Amino acid sequence: MKSFDLTGNPTPILTVSELNQQARDCLENNFARIEVEGEISDLLQHRSGHWYFTLKDKQSQLRCAMFKFQNKTVRFQPEDGQQVQLKGKLSLYAPRGNYQFIVERMQPAGSGQLQQAFDALKIRLAQQGWFDTDNKQALPTLAKQVVIITSPQGAAIRDMQTTFARRFAGIRLVVIPVPVQGDGAAEAISEAIAKANQWAKTSDQSKPLLSVGQKKEVLAPEAIIIGRGGGSLEDLWAFNELVVAQAIHESALPIVSAVGHETDTTIADLVADVRAATPTAAAELLSPDKAALQQQFASFSDQLKRQLNYRLNDAQSLLKGLARRVKHPSHQLNQQVQRVDQLDNQLFRSVNQTLSKKRQLLEQLQQRLMVSSPAETIQHQQVDTQNLYQRLSLAINHSLHRRQLEWQRLVETLNVVSPLATLNRGYSIVTATSGDILRSHTSVIKGDEINAKLADGDLQCVVVSSTEQKQK
Repeated sequence: MKSFDLTGNPTPILTVSELNQQARDCLENNFARIEVEGEISDLLQHRSGHWYFTLKDKQSQLRCAMFKFQNKTVRFQPEDGQQVQLKGKLSLYAPRGNYQFIVERMQPAGSGQLQQAFDALKIRLAQQGWFDTDNKQALPTLAKQVVIITSPQGAAIRDMQTTFARRFAGIRLVVIPVPVQGDGAAEAISEAIAKANQWAKTSDQSKPLLSVGQKKEVLAPEAIIIGRGGGSLEDLWAFNELVVAQAIHESALPIVSAVGHETDTTIADLVADVRAATPTAAAELLSPDKAALQQQFASFSDQLKRQLNYRLNDAQSLLKGLARRVKHPSHQLNQQVQRVDQLDNQLFRSVNQTLSKKRQLLEQLQQRLMVSSPAETIQHQQVDTQNLYQRLSLAINHSLHRRQLEWQRLVETLNVVSPLATLNRGYSIVTATSGDILRSHTSVIKGDEINAKLADGDLQCVVVSSTEQKQK
């Protein structure tokens, strides 16, 4: 069917669907990337994930739709009566012919000014070098006390306390409660940071005490965590204030910033020594994994045992080699005793042989005397006999003296190697109760009874300690 305009020219007749389609194309082409501000009302969060609501001011209202894949980027929970800024395009819902606004981005009203203030402060502090890695402090490997600055009612404090308890319960947590949004929040956070630093600087005698069960411990924090849960730019604004940034920058204690979710970035995150994606991640940065530490200690223990066994085996091998090279004094003593016995036998035989020869000579002389009986001869023979007797006596005495000197020399040699002479010089022979001689301090342990033989008696002793002699 055709219609005619005033000039008589035919114009096409559109269906309702065609008209709505052309109207939608016209709206979307001419009203794309529009920003509008108003109040939310009649908010419907459909189970499909899409949001439907009305944006209104005092004179007008506008139906809006924000689809699932777009509203995932919204960092706050919208509510009826909330002022918001929307960015999107005008469209038309063809099945009903309803005029609507398709929302692509949503943020609380006034966040545009906040974003400008954020960007300006960020540029200013970056130019001053507050974000430089050279100004960052390293976190302690194993802190004994950690200060947490956050709201005592939020989920963030519970997450951090649970994480510390799970990973390493020995770390003491000191919570300084502060408001994390609203008027006065930034000043409270900066004052809490200053207070924690003051505790760390105070001398041990003047430091306040921390109650831990029935005990009192000195309050000496080693690190600080500041943080809160996620929220809009307005909710997180206290952590974008200059007073907080300055307190973090001037802190002598290392600070971990755990503000919001991983997608949230604040000035505090940039100035802090370490930024954690979440409060839980901040707790993990300052609490070592107990299971990993136990495994590491077990590995170190195994390495130490292997090294000790290796060195012990080397020492035992060296000791055995030295033992084979060193002869016991008893061996040399036995040889000297045998030598003395041998010399004694030789001396006895020599004396007996000499006496026997002299006796034989005397008998011969007596026989010759008896044969020649003249008195003069007898007298001469008596004189000769007397001379011979004197010579014999001198020879015997000389031989005995020489043998005695040799005997004395051997006795002195024997005394040098004798254990008794060693004892006279201040040494002792130490034996176990079983009678075995102790040659190493490792043969006894504390409390064992031992015997010490001295030159003039024995001592009964008890081991108090055992110390290895250092090699010089």
